[in-house]
Amino acid sequence: MRRGDGRDCPAAPANMRTFRTVLICAAALVWALPLAVAQQSTVYIGAYTRGASKGIYAYRFDAASGKLTSIGLAAETPDPSFLALAPNGRFLYAVNETNAFQGEKTGGVSAFAIDRASGLLKPLNAVSSRGAGPCHLVVDRTGKCVIAANYGSGSVAAFPVREDGSLGAAASFEQHSGSSANPRRQSGPHAHSTVMSPDNRFVLSADLGLDQIFTYRLDPAKATITPADPPFTKVTPGSGPRHLAFHPNGKYVYAVEELVSKVTAFAYDGATGSLREMQTVPMLPEDFTGRSTAAEIEVHPNGKFLYASNRGHDSIAVYSIDAAGMLALVTMVPSGGKEPRNFAIDPTGGWLFAANQKAGGVALFRIDVKTGKLERSGDPLDVASPVCVTFLKGR
Repeated sequence: MRRGDGRDCPAAPANMRTFRTVLICAAALVWALPLAVAQQSTVYIGAYTRGASKGIYAYRFDAASGKLTSIGLAAETPDPSFLALAPNGRFLYAVNETNAFQGEKTGGVSAFAIDRASGLLKPLNAVSSRGAGPCHLVVDRTGKCVIAANYGSGSVAAFPVREDGSLGAAASFEQHSGSSANPRRQSGPHAHSTVMSPDNRFVLSADLGLDQIFTYRLDPAKATITPADPPFTKVTPGSGPRHLAFHPNGKYVYAVEELVSKVTAFAYDGATGSLREMQTVPMLPEDFTGRSTAAEIEVHPNGKFLYASNRGHDSIAVYSIDAAGMLALVTMVPSGGKEPRNFAIDPTGGWLFAANQKAGGVALFRIDVKTGKLERSGDPLDVASPVCVTFLKGR
């Protein structure tokens, strides 16, 4: 190395060069550690327990390599058909989709503490869901309230979360009423989902039986919900709205419509929690003539793509999302099994796990974040009757 006057600088002592190398390596390691941790997650899979499965199963997942390590049965609990994590990552909640729970003619909602070291779940308590066949739940963004949808009886209930993560009895309850165009599936209300607004002020609940998306104001401190003004948004009669997904920018909401296999895009009014329909797109090929019902929907974390699953056609439809929130079909790919009831995108946005309820276990797909397309990867997870997947970031 030369000095400013053109003469060579004296060489650094060997021990100084070694020390400098150690510092550089240490800095690189410190920089790399958060990246490595960000690639790690624990996968929880809820399964119907009417067959071989016993409840909630867990895996360690490394998104960088795609490697999965089985933890096994994380918790034994009846029919945990939907799971939701607390924002602090310490607790997991599950609906128990039954019509007779702990001596009552209702379903249940169960609370678990997460052992981060082992990935196992410690049961905390369980409470009545206040209705039949609970099928969906969400934890509010403060972690103080859990809101569940009862499909069988068509109601929504809100539960306070105690300091230890356990649940109190329902503090708020809303019973839907009415019917809609399909006499076989819509003779009464069927609340099918509960979704939080990005600002935590509203809960949206799609009711398949009424062709309505309800909006409730939330008071998380009291664990209460009250009808907003307007209290609901009507959708096309006979469509059967099932699940909802917010766009990351909070301006749009997408509904998957089970009975007609379509996706409807809405503009979202953050002041009132109301929806304005913008577009409806099909989820099935034009020449498809078999029976199929839509199931799950999710927007990619980058906000550029939307995914929705078909049961019967057994596929996942992929759409691009433009700057105005509008959808355009990219492709349809086989789900890797039969009846993809649920799927989830991992925290890195690089993977999609599809839970095929009837056959095929949980299929893994790599996501091309530039095109949104899916590519099958590796062997499926061997879980019987899987119906829900959720990811806990980190270990």
